[in-house]
Amino acid sequence: MYLLNYLYFIVITGLGYKWLTAREGYLKNPLDRTQLMRLDGPEMFWILTFATGLLAFSAPGTLNLMALRLWVLEIFCFVGLFIVKRRSVWSVASVLYLAFIVWMCIGLFYTPSPMYGIRVIMKYLYAFLIMLFASAAVRHAEVFIKASIAARTVAIISIIVAFTPFAGILFRGVFWYGTAEAINYISMFVFSLAMFYFTNEKKKNLLLSILFILPCILWVFRTSIIGTTLALMTFMFFRYKLKSLPVIIGVFVLFLIAVFYIPAVRDKMFFDDSSASISQVQTGDISMDNINTNGRSAMWTWCLNRFYAGHELAGCGTGNLQETFYSLRHPFGTIKICHNDYVQILCDNGLIGLILFGASFMCVIFHCFIVYQNHKYDTAIRMCAIVAGASLAGTMLTLYTDNVINYSMATISYPCGFYGMMLGMLAKGKRQ
Repeated sequence: MYLLNYLYFIVITGLGYKWLTAREGYLKNPLDRTQLMRLDGPEMFWILTFATGLLAFSAPGTLNLMALRLWVLEIFCFVGLFIVKRRSVWSVASVLYLAFIVWMCIGLFYTPSPMYGIRVIMKYLYAFLIMLFASAAVRHAEVFIKASIAARTVAIISIIVAFTPFAGILFRGVFWYGTAEAINYISMFVFSLAMFYFTNEKKKNLLLSILFILPCILWVFRTSIIGTTLALMTFMFFRYKLKSLPVIIGVFVLFLIAVFYIPAVRDKMFFDDSSASISQVQTGDISMDNINTNGRSAMWTWCLNRFYAGHELAGCGTGNLQETFYSLRHPFGTIKICHNDYVQILCDNGLIGLILFGASFMCVIFHCFIVYQNHKYDTAIRMCAIVAGASLAGTMLTLYTDNVINYSMATISYPCGFYGMMLGMLAKGKRQ
């Protein structure tokens, strides 16, 4: 069944090229389904690209189809910047992210693994190109809503496939891995929550919000559970500011209840789950030593001691850590990733890399907060701002316990895409 993924890849790539280079096209208006809206080529390409980021099209063999798809999309986005008639919009956040990319490129000059370094850079570059292209392509609320609903529809299909017996045989390799899907659902959860607050379709969007929470709980993916919790808390802070503190505390209490009273989660969280309780949190009897990290803590310590210590400022070179793990030149069996993007950045690019990366995304969240609080902006702009800021906060947390950037097409690119769309719609508002 993997052979079908080659066909899917060719069809999606061909459609992307056709739409990107088209003069105009027509799609149903998401705000009025009885009407068609006229779009230019880059707008249609953006809708297609944002909608299909969850599709991996993996296939065994010498040709890495997922990597090829990433490179093709990056080429399309880069070329699209010259095709689109509108200028891309820059912010402090995007400038800092570009500086981070440049610093990673400098890391190629002192890394012993330049080819792996290029691979790592490409994964980080995708989120930047998505942000930049979205800021140029999107100017209208209809495009933002259309792309977001299309992405959510694909995410819903992925959930149906995941929980339907034998459906995986027909869709083998079509979607990203479960870990990547669960992190993608953080953005879809936040978007559905925003639709609940900003539209009249309350019941539908509330049910969809709940739907996107369920997989990470049923799969017992602690990373996405924690990320979804922080995204919800950030969303509430955006919306209600200090008045949200009781709600945030309530959400945190629900998180603790899930950790300590859902058996599957508790069993996976602690070494000795029989003695773990909320009262121990209050007394401080539970520490990191009690938490089962599946060997991650030891792995992170080993990585930092070998690649970061003595090279704190600049690291050991881009791609060095990934090459070590892919070559299995480490004492952790057949593990090929260190399960922590922040550790990888520290080892490869040092404190300078981590500061640039962290500062760029913190600027995104701060910018989104400022935009959302300004009621002079259109509803679509404010809605896009709260989705971008809250989903990025949740996704950033997941980088601490997984290599989220490895699945950047399905994970970090979505908050960046929402932010890029916000910048584009802001540019239209300022001109008006």
